[in-house]
Amino acid sequence: MNFPTTLDGLYINGQWSAGREHLRVINPATEALLTTVNGGDELAVDHAVTAAVAAFKDWSQTSGTERAAILRNIANGVRNGREHLMNLQSSNNGKPLFEAAIDVDDVIATFEYYAELAEGLDAQRDTNVPLPSDDFSARLRREPCGVVGLIVPWNFPMVTTAWKLAPALAAGCCVVLKPSEVTPLPELELAVIIAESGLPNGVFNLVCGTGLAVGAPLSADPRIAKISFTGSNAVGVQVMQRAAETVKGVSLELGGKSSLLVLEDADLELAVELACSGGFFNAGQMCSATSRVLVADELADEFLQRLQQRAQAIRVGDPFEADVEMGALVNQAQYQRVLGHIDRGLSAGARLVCGGNRPAHLPRGFFLQPTVFTEVPLDSALWCEEIFGPVLCVRSFSSEAEAIALANDSQFGLVASVVTRNAEAAERVANALQAGLVWLNAPQVIFPQTAWGGYKQSSIGRELGPWGLAAFQEIKHVVRAV
Repeated sequence: MNFPTTLDGLYINGQWSAGREHLRVINPATEALLTTVNGGDELAVDHAVTAAVAAFKDWSQTSGTERAAILRNIANGVRNGREHLMNLQSSNNGKPLFEAAIDVDDVIATFEYYAELAEGLDAQRDTNVPLPSDDFSARLRREPCGVVGLIVPWNFPMVTTAWKLAPALAAGCCVVLKPSEVTPLPELELAVIIAESGLPNGVFNLVCGTGLAVGAPLSADPRIAKISFTGSNAVGVQVMQRAAETVKGVSLELGGKSSLLVLEDADLELAVELACSGGFFNAGQMCSATSRVLVADELADEFLQRLQQRAQAIRVGDPFEADVEMGALVNQAQYQRVLGHIDRGLSAGARLVCGGNRPAHLPRGFFLQPTVFTEVPLDSALWCEEIFGPVLCVRSFSSEAEAIALANDSQFGLVASVVTRNAEAAERVANALQAGLVWLNAPQVIFPQTAWGGYKQSSIGRELGPWGLAAFQEIKHVVRAV
């Protein structure tokens, strides 16, 4: 794709403009410069928040039906620009086109789902509350929480934005969005679609920039009612600290170190496919990556042999080639970070089964072979820390209880997967796992209707489903003496 030399990185109060911060945007598959985005700083954040505050008075009073119409306009705009948006995803993020297609379809489904929920808000805005006394009456009122700041990561451009933006708009909130400075191009194109959707000026504002220049002042601004952040735990702590200065609401979707449990009666072919999709989709750059694979002793040797064969057969390369299964890591920093984890894992005594290096046929780009380890020490960083790359660790277990204990022995609790032919065992293990979402004999399919978020240090709050909408609403009760 051809890009202009520079792009405006600010959309504030219905107007595009160039900020003072220059963000170099790189194609991770070629290491070539795609363009430079002129992003914002603290002053741009101030202008965006000011515009959102001014727009909130009228937007918050619109009906759910009016908001739903605009959300459907956005969904249709994304649908009409599907191929172009897919190309942007692959160019800027490095993921294969088939993964980019899944992303774009997810965005469409999310905006359409929250359009449906928005239509139901008019009847729910004021509801009667039964009381034990005839001397009083009460009603429950749901109201938009105010102007919200949305800070999204680079691994799923537009998708994470849709998960936050659609419910925020459906609730009647005004928004300041900070996309990742690494992958701003899909979000900039989404902003173009939003600008043509009929949304009033100031309701949606976008400020590209770094975490220090944009994320920090956005999190601290006292006019922001809530911050919704997706990213690393380390940055999540900083966002929470900034937000605490003005006691604003915070939703955090952070890291994971999730497990795939292969029970003794599992279909091995299915288990291997789920291990590869759970660990190598998006080059492993997923908070939901099931990077700890736990296999029953009876199956461990054959499973590992099949997994090695499948991992080595995965075609890594140019995301625009039709038969490519795995693309590049997002940038040089992430590439070096994952290689560092691999080196430290080897130093800790883990056994490398396959991968761990750059594919020989790809001298340029941030490409890495699908990597599998076994004999990984339980106290090593490779086993305990989120790697965010195509690295799986395999360990065997002797009992269901041991498998559950190993899976739950983590500071995270985002997702888990279970593979078994025994329906009763599947449900029993799912109930015992400390995770926000458990897949049984299924790939990591995510529906807007089901919640996203986890236990422990994986998140605060939930996204998607009605819980995602409730995250942007305040609850008010009005009690009257009869």
